[in-house]
Amino acid sequence: MADDNATRSPDHVTAVRQTAATLLRRPRLWLLPTVLSGLFALLLSLLYMGGIVNPHRELHALPLALVNSDTGRPLPGQDQNLGTQIARNLTGGGAPHAAHWRLLSEAAAQDQLDSGKVYGALVVPAGFTDAVRALTTDAARARPTLTVLTNPGLGSLGSSLGAQLDTAAAQQASRTIGRQLVRTAPPGTTRTLLADPVRIITRVGHPIGANSGLGLTAFYYTLLLVLAGFMGGNLISVGLDTALGYADSEIGPWHTRRPTVPVDRTQTLLLKVVMTAAVTALTTTLVMVGTITLLGMDAAHLPLLWIYSYCAILAVGLGVQAINAAFGGLGQLVAMFVFIVLGLPSSGATVPLQAVPGFYRFLSHFEPMRQISDGVRAILFFDARGDAGLTRAWTMIATGAALALVFGFLMTRYYDHKGLHRLTPQPART
Repeated sequence: MADDNATRSPDHVTAVRQTAATLLRRPRLWLLPTVLSGLFALLLSLLYMGGIVNPHRELHALPLALVNSDTGRPLPGQDQNLGTQIARNLTGGGAPHAAHWRLLSEAAAQDQLDSGKVYGALVVPAGFTDAVRALTTDAARARPTLTVLTNPGLGSLGSSLGAQLDTAAAQQASRTIGRQLVRTAPPGTTRTLLADPVRIITRVGHPIGANSGLGLTAFYYTLLLVLAGFMGGNLISVGLDTALGYADSEIGPWHTRRPTVPVDRTQTLLLKVVMTAAVTALTTTLVMVGTITLLGMDAAHLPLLWIYSYCAILAVGLGVQAINAAFGGLGQLVAMFVFIVLGLPSSGATVPLQAVPGFYRFLSHFEPMRQISDGVRAILFFDARGDAGLTRAWTMIATGAALALVFGFLMTRYYDHKGLHRLTPQPART
C-alpha cells in the first residue's frame, strides 16, 4: 500500500495542530497583550478621570462679566456708592482666584455672553445704592436686587460654575452691605432684613433652544464628528488594504486573500485620501439627517454647519490615514489616543478648561477635539460668530489637515525610497 503521506502537501505533513490548553502554557503569548491591556487601562483611567475628579479644586480664572450701572450717591460715611464698592472688591484682587471678573458696560457684557467669552455675568442695577438707602427709611418699596446672568451655551457645568461664582459674590456683597446698615440704621428698623438686604435674581443671559441638551449638544455633535472621521478613516484603510491584497479578509468562518496589487505606499495613501474625501460627503449628510432631521436637534446656519462638519470629519479622517500609513498595525491605537483618548478630557466642551489640571489645558492648544468643538459651539449657540471660536476653529482644522497630509506623504515617500515594501506580491488563496 502506498504511503498516505505521499499524497499530502509538505505543510500538511509537518504541521502539528495545537490546542488552546497547550498554547496557554506559553508565557510569550501572555506577555504583550497583558502588558498593553494593563497600561491601556491605567492610562485611560488617569486621563479620563483626571480631568473631572474635582473641577472646583482646579477652577482658576473662569471669565465672568461684571456690570456696574449704579449711579446713586454714596451712603453716609462712604466715599463710593455700593456698586463701585462691589466692583472694586471683585476686580481689585479681593475676589477668589476661581473667577476672573471683567468690568464691562451692559452692552459689552451682553456681547461677551452672546459670543461665549464669559460664563456668566453679575449686574448691579442703576438704582442699587438708592434702594439700599431706602431700607432704613419709610420710603422703602422693595428689596434691592443683584442679577446673575447665566450662559447655557457654554455647557451645563460651565454655566453652573459661573452662576455659583456670581451668586457667591452677590451673597457676600449682601452680607457686607448688611453689616454697614445694621451699624447705622435707626432704632426700630427690622434687623433681620438689614442683615441680608439684597435679593438675588438669576436668569438666562444668552438663551439657547430647548432641543440643545442643556448646552451639551455641541459636545456630543463634536464627538460624533470625531468618531465619524476616526471610524470612517479606519474602515476605508482596512477595506482598501483588503481589496488590494495587503490584508486578509475574515468574515465568520470564511477567510480569503485577494491577489496582491503591486502599488507603493505613496500611491496607496493617495488612494485612501481621495476615497476619504469622497466618502466623507455622504457621512456628513447622514450625520446631519440623523441629528437634525430625525432627532430634531436645534441647529441654525445649516449650509455652514454641513461644510464645517465635512471639513472636521475629513481632517480627522486624513489624520487617521496618515497615522496608519506611518505606524502600520499600531496606527489605529495611536490614532485613538490622538483623536479620542487625549481629546475628550482636553476638549473643554463639558468641563471648562479653567476647571481642569494644567496638563489638559496644555493639550487643548492642539488637540483636534477642542478645535472642532469651538467651531461647533459657535455655529450651534453663538450665531456662527468668528470671535466665538469659529475663526480659530477653521484655522486649526486647515492646519491639522495640512500637517496630516505632509506627515503621511513624507513617511510613505521615505519608506518607498528605502525599499520598505509592504508585502511581496502573492497569488490569491482561498
